[in-house]
Amino acid sequence: MKLKITPLQVVVHSAALLLSVWVIWDLFFNTLNINPIQTAMQHSGKIALIFLTLTLACTPLNILFGLRQTLKLRRTLGLFTFMFAAFHFFIFVGIDYAFDWSLLKIEFYEKRFVIVGLAAGTILALLAVTSFKWWMKKLGKNWKRLHKFIYLAAGLVIVHYAWAKKGDLFSLQGDILGSLAFGLVLAFLLLIRIPAVRKAANSLRGRVKRRQISTSNSKEPVNL
Repeated sequence: MKLKITPLQVVVHSAALLLSVWVIWDLFFNTLNINPIQTAMQHSGKIALIFLTLTLACTPLNILFGLRQTLKLRRTLGLFTFMFAAFHFFIFVGIDYAFDWSLLKIEFYEKRFVIVGLAAGTILALLAVTSFKWWMKKLGKNWKRLHKFIYLAAGLVIVHYAWAKKGDLFSLQGDILGSLAFGLVLAFLLLIRIPAVRKAANSLRGRVKRRQISTSNSKEPVNL
């Protein structure tokens, strides 16, 4: 059986590999950085957010532009999202705090962004574990219901990002520029999924395609 690997899949896997090397380099070999652990933790968290955004962008890209090949990337992008989120969590728990549960307990109690991040990470872990075909067959219709929790995870990640940067999205205070930008992009990607919006987008894409075909046909030379 031949493995069919598309150029997009090569790009996604190559990007994930290079970004993994970047995080590991920051953590163990970046001697120029004053706090390599914090840098690696921040980078892994931001990369996880980027992959989460790309995961949620697959369906809208198909709706808006008919890019069906992106649908095959959703699971891969979702698994890479979880992988970098796991890096982020491991660096925080295992390297920064060396699995010192007495100190970690204080962090969980005192820092709300840690609790929100843990909740988002738990959802991503559950979705990663159940992303395989065996679970799809086992859960049936409930599988789609379960995987809609990715929207909740996305919201929690945005809040976690804002609070970790000492920002407050609700009062629009502090360092919220990055989290606000990601939040607006994710809101747009979720908006496209609303049935009425999705139907209108599909209808518009159909009209544009028919017009392009009509224009192309009218430009064809007439054979005498």
